[in-house]
Amino acid sequence: MTRARTLWDEGTEPGRQVVLLGVALTLTAVAVDLVIIDGLSWIFDIGFAMACPFLALRVRPSDFFPVAVLPPLLLFGVFLAVGVIEPDTIATHGDSPFQAALTGMASHSGSLLIGYALCLACLAIRTKRIQRGLAVPRQSPAQASKRSGSPAPRRTTTGVPSE
Repeated sequence: MTRARTLWDEGTEPGRQVVLLGVALTLTAVAVDLVIIDGLSWIFDIGFAMACPFLALRVRPSDFFPVAVLPPLLLFGVFLAVGVIEPDTIATHGDSPFQAALTGMASHSGSLLIGYALCLACLAIRTKRIQRGLAVPRQSPAQASKRSGSPAPRRTTTGVPSE
């Protein structure tokens, strides 16, 4: 009997794709907030905090590290880009892009803290499940028998497996 896959077992995306997805989601949250409020507000904060655990659930287990360090780097990179394009959105007039990024990080540190904590919690839960052997990928009977060293059962014309 195969165990039903759960939310924690579903992550299969490569790390590079998940990082790019994180950039796209964060830039989308920035764009939506700029269109609605003409600045970065709680809408961006909620979007960023929700994107972090989503990314942790999408990544495959072999690529946990890039996602584990992604939230602060992602937020800083996006704020640096916003600081170059429109620094008045996250900082005071006349600030350099770097200063604007630091000001934005300080202003939105709550969403970073919540998003990062949720991201690391999801990765920790997934790691525990993998270590316990609960996150087992689905296999066909032929693949399972190859891994165990025994030959796959052969089907006869009657449909009954023969040894």
